[in-house]
Amino acid sequence: MPWYLHLAARQLFPTGRRFPFFTIISALGVALGVALLVIVMSVMGGFAYEIRHLIVDTEGEVQVKARGPIGDYASVLALVGSVPGVAAATPYASDAVMIKFGDRPAFPMLRGLDLSSVEKVTPLDRFLIAGSLRDMDDDSVILSDQIAASIGATVGDSIEVYSPLIIEKLSADSVFLPRQVRIVGILHIGHQQLDSSTVYGTLRLAQDLYGLGSLVHGVNVRLSPGVNEDDAVARINRVLPADIRAFSWEDSFSEFLWVLNLERGMIFFLLLFIVIVAAFSVTSSLLISVVRKTREIGLLGALGGRPIHVAACFCAQGLFIGILGTVAGLALGFTALAFRNNVVLWVARVTQREEVLRRFYQFSELPSHTSASTVALIVVLTIVISTLAGLLPAWRAARLKPVEALRNE
Repeated sequence: MPWYLHLAARQLFPTGRRFPFFTIISALGVALGVALLVIVMSVMGGFAYEIRHLIVDTEGEVQVKARGPIGDYASVLALVGSVPGVAAATPYASDAVMIKFGDRPAFPMLRGLDLSSVEKVTPLDRFLIAGSLRDMDDDSVILSDQIAASIGATVGDSIEVYSPLIIEKLSADSVFLPRQVRIVGILHIGHQQLDSSTVYGTLRLAQDLYGLGSLVHGVNVRLSPGVNEDDAVARINRVLPADIRAFSWEDSFSEFLWVLNLERGMIFFLLLFIVIVAAFSVTSSLLISVVRKTREIGLLGALGGRPIHVAACFCAQGLFIGILGTVAGLALGFTALAFRNNVVLWVARVTQREEVLRRFYQFSELPSHTSASTVALIVVLTIVISTLAGLLPAWRAARLKPVEALRNE
């Protein structure tokens, strides 16, 4: 090991001192910054990760839509199915309805599914907590759990479904009675918005309620594993008519994803200042060390030490502090992530805001997803900033002339 690196390590961890105060405090400041970056970026990444999987699980990677309802959807399914990389496709119809059980109403979105193909695209059986998809027919529905709880209904009960066509029929002096359907299942997806606003029925039921006849609102597409979504969309659009287009899930939710990525970028930028502030404290401590050890620095020069090696000694101290703080920060951050849900629920109970949390929180649990690229970026930036924190003290030490330094009292 070069002498200047050995000297830097000895200055940070002097012999005989089990807990060097300067080193611990400097590394702790860096560690807190790293831990906050890991926690916040993991939680933000968790939201994006969960949203992506929820969209793909409930709608597939690609959605085929037109400006209005799609006619002759069988030919659209055939065209889409002929595209390489497409594993399955299923039509759907979706619109708002009012449901009523006793005197309790709710206003969800009813999504009509083609029972012969929906399981190839959307694994609804995985989300069912009661009942079975095989029991569904044109006179039955599956409720999300929060809607079922809000109206007090359960499997086996009958509910009334009021179609938007009622208003249209009333304006034409016609009568359109509500549809009586039974509940054959209850599901829990794990997303507050979906679990509080979605009812699933058959495609024929939705077509009857919305007056679509044989039309559908769109087609959901499941891709084979490993197929790039943008490439698949381009291939699908080449075979579709000009008035029908395919969109990846990112295209369909581009505005939301743009806002989410903007928030992640801004939060990362703001939290990075914690590491920068910690780096300034490292700079201040190293400058004090240069002043206190002026004679020792002069002695190094008198013994033949080159100014660049003297400067490297202080830069290396910043590097060592950055590495130590980064390792400690990663350990602290991932430990906090492991207990994140316990902390959130404890805070909710202490503040008596559990109901508020359930109402506005978009997921059953606080999501977390840490990408390797994000961790690598945090590690590299932290170590670079900490190393740069030693530049000013290194420059100050390198400029000291041995004779003048040795005369220092």
